[in-house]
Amino acid sequence: MAGETLTPDPRVLPGKGGGGRLAALILVCGVLVGACERKGGSSTAPRLVLSACRVEGIESQALCGTYEVFEDRAAKQGRKIPLRVVVVPALAASPEPDPLVLLAGGPGQAASEVKVLKAVDRIHRLRDILLVDQRGTGASGPLKCNPAPPDAGLAAQFDDAYREEEFLKCLSGYDADPRLYTTPIAMDDLDEVREALGYPKLNLWGISYGTRAALVYMRQHPERVRTAILDGVAPLSLYLPLYAARDGQRALDLLFTHCEQDVDCAKAFPGLRGHVKALLDRMEQAPVKVNAVNPLTGVPEDITLSRKVFLQALYGQLYSPDLAALAPLALSKAVQGDWAPFIALSQGITGGLSESVSHGMFFSVICAEDAPFITEETLVRETAGTWFGASMVRDMLEPCRVWPKGSVPEGYRQPVSSAVPTLLLSGELDPVTPPSWAEEAKKTLSHSLHVVVPGVGHNTMALGCIQTLMADFVKQGSLEGLKPECGAALTRPPFFTSFAGPVP
Repeated sequence: MAGETLTPDPRVLPGKGGGGRLAALILVCGVLVGACERKGGSSTAPRLVLSACRVEGIESQALCGTYEVFEDRAAKQGRKIPLRVVVVPALAASPEPDPLVLLAGGPGQAASEVKVLKAVDRIHRLRDILLVDQRGTGASGPLKCNPAPPDAGLAAQFDDAYREEEFLKCLSGYDADPRLYTTPIAMDDLDEVREALGYPKLNLWGISYGTRAALVYMRQHPERVRTAILDGVAPLSLYLPLYAARDGQRALDLLFTHCEQDVDCAKAFPGLRGHVKALLDRMEQAPVKVNAVNPLTGVPEDITLSRKVFLQALYGQLYSPDLAALAPLALSKAVQGDWAPFIALSQGITGGLSESVSHGMFFSVICAEDAPFITEETLVRETAGTWFGASMVRDMLEPCRVWPKGSVPEGYRQPVSSAVPTLLLSGELDPVTPPSWAEEAKKTLSHSLHVVVPGVGHNTMALGCIQTLMADFVKQGSLEGLKPECGAALTRPPFFTSFAGPVP
């Protein structure tokens, strides 16, 4: 489900890593992580040698290394995958023994490339931050596959054709078995890295799809989890992308409703919901021919916008309320035949995103873990009455026709039951993991607290009150005394009624 995403359109969220006096710490600890004295540290000596490094997006100097695992963990022989491991050592002279480990979104984002560590500065003071690029992502044997790279031009970006040969080309170019890049296998990788670093336990921080990964790790290695933070919760009952149309429609309806309830937005864009529906009806009959300037190159291009592509782009705009604040203005212009703002907004969201996600790993996950559980009956039922429709789901699953499918353990899709203290975080406006999914996960997490933040979309960690809540939770290792209120007075950002911005 980055972001950054577990998402049909995964997001990479902005932010910077924490700063601090790491140079001195490296001199004291040497290059073997875990060599510093830690409170209640593990008796297991670390086996993974790390060297000082700089990682883009992380202000502090870090320690980097590579840990090899068998691609086929069951056979324990054959090809190996070099996993990229990054540790940002704690700032304290005597750190806590259990680090915070980031489990990134997508599926397909690499933990070392998701720039969100500024959100955990307070946790970083006492604990290492551990980043392991999941197999198939980042620098860990990435399964790259992008039929429409960012430099391919607008026409390619907005083309809705499925080209099977492009995915077959990706598969033929891999020195890898895509069947072996599923979440359960990757979580066993993570535990092996944990052991190699000498950490007794982990504090899990899952974002979007990373929440699925965290839940799987909690099931497979329950004794190794101290706490878990799940932001944008995707329980095992959420099949990608089965519910995307339904949950996206909810977010879109909220956008229209909030505009209608806002005096300035309603005045600037009267009847917007109906006008957009009429535009969709026209696009159903014939795609729109547009001549638009590529906002990334400045070059004008002729493009064809189908109803399907238009809705996909609109869906992406719902992830961030800051960007969605521009959506009514862009939609109003599009209804009038001016597509430039809508195209610019869409490109502003997705520009560079394709290069940050390993799409092959995305398909290795959903084709094995999700597609086999989606029936035509459930697809029709869950997309009924939505603008996005069943075609949205079918199109995303199309590559699974040729993509090699791995296997998952029996009972894999059963709810994860755990007594580990777990903090569940949801954005009220989230189009892909709305609060109902966290409530679903909470049913079998006996020591959990669910916090819903109003006015926020996919992922919540940018808010100061959430950062404080996360830090307090990890520090004490329990939910005792934590309050579920965060940003109670928040609303979505004000809508832009013109290119000058919202009404003052």
